[in-house]
Amino acid sequence: MRRVEKVIIVEGRSDKQKVAAVLKEPVIILCTNGTISDARLEEWADELEGYDVYLLADADEAGEKLRRQFRRMLPEAEHLYIDRAYREVAAAPIWHLAQVLLRADFDVRIELLMKGRGE
Repeated sequence: MRRVEKVIIVEGRSDKQKVAAVLKEPVIILCTNGTISDARLEEWADELEGYDVYLLADADEAGEKLRRQFRRMLPEAEHLYIDRAYREVAAAPIWHLAQVLLRADFDVRIELLMKGRGE
């Protein structure tokens, strides 16, 4: 079994479930449950040293606040963005989420890229 090297941080449990359904590779998915304290984020920063860390937050004010916090406390995290039209990760079509993750070099279930696109 290969070592898990990537961590995706999302806001909620429904985001986590949707992201997990798209991925074909082992990835740790953590939830902030909408908000996270600086102290907890600092703990995560220590625990996640050596991992490739990605933040996939909603395209709303709460998501932007979370991004600002991550830029300050965990600046090496890569930020992934869904189209603002969907506003929430959980509301984004599965094919769109697969595209976002594929562009960030995640191994995704390729068949999902065509879902809802004239299939």
